Amino acid sequence: MNVRAWKSKVSGSAPLRLIAGAALLGLALHCGPALAQGAAQAVTLGPSGLPLPRFVSLKSGRVNSRIGPGTNYSVDWMYTKAGLPMEIVQEYDTWRKVRDADGAEGWINQSLLSGKRTAIVAPWQRGKGDQIKLFYSPAKDAEVIALVEPGVIGTIKSCTGDWCEMTLGGHTGWINQSLVWGAYPGEKIKD
Repeated sequence: MNVRAWKSKVSGSAPLRLIAGAALLGLALHCGPALAQGAAQAVTLGPSGLPLPRFVSLKSGRVNSRIGPGTNYSVDWMYTKAGLPMEIVQEYDTWRKVRDADGAEGWINQSLLSGKRTAIVAPWQRGKGDQIKLFYSPAKDAEVIALVEPGVIGTIKSCTGDWCEMTLGGHTGWINQSLVWGAYPGEKIKD
């Protein structure tokens, strides 16, 4: 897997500091995966009528995340990876407060977000040397069709609440739902 920059911190007049995909995902989340995925949060409806929190993805390969809900607020982060999963945690007019896999939060205009579900495979396990099994069917004793590095981004096809069918690097198979950041524990997603 190529290491690509997909997020940069913007701070005043200082030069942009790029965080490589591997380094970003290598940041260990100090809380467990369930808490990192927002499992402790209750689902409520936002002003849009859609549930909060919820997962979405970035439409564009260049998206600014601002410190407040409007273009008059300064840019804090710039995301440079289309399809990157984000968790919407708050809404204000056409702006959405989002959280990324390493916990950074900011405001992005809704026009730059997509309902297409993507996920990052076990970003909290990055750098531990483990590979995640992608199975032919949703069972631990099923045939393994690929080994996936933690931190890889893929498209979610469906989730049963325990397993997610995902496309990762051209391979489609099943991964334990507790090993993805982009679907809540127990959440069911249909094609």
